[in-house]
Amino acid sequence: MTAKYKFGIQSFLWLLIVFFSYKIYDSINSPINFNKVKNERYKKVINRLKQIRTAQIAYKDVNGIYSDNFDSLVSFIDSGIFTLVEKRDSSFLEYNRTYRIDMLKEIIVIDTLGTVSVRDSLFKNSEEYKQMSQIPIDGVDEEFTINSQIINKNNYKVSVFEVKVSKNIILYDQDEFLVNQENETVSVDGVNGSEIILGSLTDVSVNGNWPTIFDATQ
Repeated sequence: MTAKYKFGIQSFLWLLIVFFSYKIYDSINSPINFNKVKNERYKKVINRLKQIRTAQIAYKDVNGIYSDNFDSLVSFIDSGIFTLVEKRDSSFLEYNRTYRIDMLKEIIVIDTLGTVSVRDSLFKNSEEYKQMSQIPIDGVDEEFTINSQIINKNNYKVSVFEVKVSKNIILYDQDEFLVNQENETVSVDGVNGSEIILGSLTDVSVNGNWPTIFDATQ
């Protein structure tokens, strides 16, 4: 075996060692990087969904139903007004004809204190609410899906809403195999399913399908 031939074999073996070392490193490091990116993006999306929830609750307080589109939500924040009221207990004596005596009657008195704009109350000087329909991920030019409807719950007509976005959109540039695994998540510590969802069109809920860890971090 010539020296040149030995050198060629040794070089080839070293290339194999480098290649497999990289593959091992990549197999360990890729999921770590994926989870870091995933959690950072989920946090941004969930914080945006919390803003939408705040706006929807205010919208329903004033209008009696949830909004089914972002244009009406933004318009409501721009021009909507909250009426400030104070409730207090009161009582007085009222003559009772049955018993022919004065009897104490208790009532609740509601006093109107004034008004405040929805924008000042909920978002102060921020104008971020104007982009609430947009998914807040760099490189993504898509909007959340929003719906609302009236459902029958225990013989009562109830307004419900749902806002959601696919994980495929949020993780658009990540490893396809890892994204597919994430879409099949079933865990108390993860976001289950293939979408991040706020609210429900079948139940009375304003909660999201994310774990509490995302509520603890702002």
